Amino acid sequence: MQSENGRRHVQALRPFTREEFGSGPEAPTEGHVEAANELVAMLTARLQSRTRLLDQAVSAATNVPVTPRLQRVVRVKQSAHGAALMAERIWDFYFELFGQRQSPFGTWLLGCDRIALDCYQYAYLGVGRARSIPAPPAFSYLRTGFSPATFRRGVPLRRLGRQLNPFPLIQLPYHRMVNPWTLGAILHEVSHNLQNDLGLARAVPVELGRALLEAGLPEPVVATWVRWNRETFADLAGLLLGGPAVVGSLIDVVGRSPEFVSQYVPGGPHPTPFLRVPISIDLLRRMGFDHETMAFEQTWRRTYPRPVGGSIPPDLLRTFPQARRIAVRTICFTPFPSLGGRTLAQVLRFEPKEQQMIE
Repeated sequence: MQSENGRRHVQALRPFTREEFGSGPEAPTEGHVEAANELVAMLTARLQSRTRLLDQAVSAATNVPVTPRLQRVVRVKQSAHGAALMAERIWDFYFELFGQRQSPFGTWLLGCDRIALDCYQYAYLGVGRARSIPAPPAFSYLRTGFSPATFRRGVPLRRLGRQLNPFPLIQLPYHRMVNPWTLGAILHEVSHNLQNDLGLARAVPVELGRALLEAGLPEPVVATWVRWNRETFADLAGLLLGGPAVVGSLIDVVGRSPEFVSQYVPGGPHPTPFLRVPISIDLLRRMGFDHETMAFEQTWRRTYPRPVGGSIPPDLLRTFPQARRIAVRTICFTPFPSLGGRTLAQVLRFEPKEQQMIE
């Protein structure tokens, strides 16, 4: 029975086919299905290896059922069971992920996929040297919760048993799908992936830290801004991709009670909301949107005239106007080798004429 259990586990973890998740364009692409199958196949091979060891142990214990051989069976059984659970968990993750495309929300998710792919195409056309767009592209799915999230390509995921994620995943709460004007979140999450895939994950924090130190800012302040670099990059790149409406989408996300907006989280990756929105407003001004800048700035300042609770470190508040300018300049207006010597603002060009075209 133990041997048969192991063999059936292996057989049950069959490869996916694209056709089982629908025939329309909203179904996962061949690339997504193939990437999932490759990951499951790797884990299934590991399970097969442990199942063969189990077969050998069972055969030996059946012939001579002494305690050492019986204990060898249950030890190998436990190892094979752990491998089976991991492979099954990952198979189930993709089964559920791809299965959403058969629901009434399949075409909504396809629309989000196409927004994400368009961001990639625009970015890679804008860099100063030829580069292939990474594949498979980002894949969107629904999940309950307050905030959107992303899981980047090539990073180990706990949901996948610490295996490397083969393609970007963009997690969207249902309430954002219902309110499309809040989907600036897609541009933010895609930008996290662009920072990695464009080779800026290490270059941006290094350059940002250097610029802030050269300006004479205190080291604890510099360390905080460097820690915030990924979320700041995603906010600014998302704004360069989508224009003024993305600032409105950001305010929708972080504009909560004054106590929440003023809360500083030591070690947290996100800028304190009280400071986070003005960073984007500064870039919006530099992009040439004077009217929108004034409207957002007045609304934010009237709603949150001062931080509540005093948890933001005084040096961080005192140096914020200078540090904000340096952060925007460094991330958006500094040439990077991986961008072919161009700046992020040149690669993701968004000017008032693009907004007129949208309107």
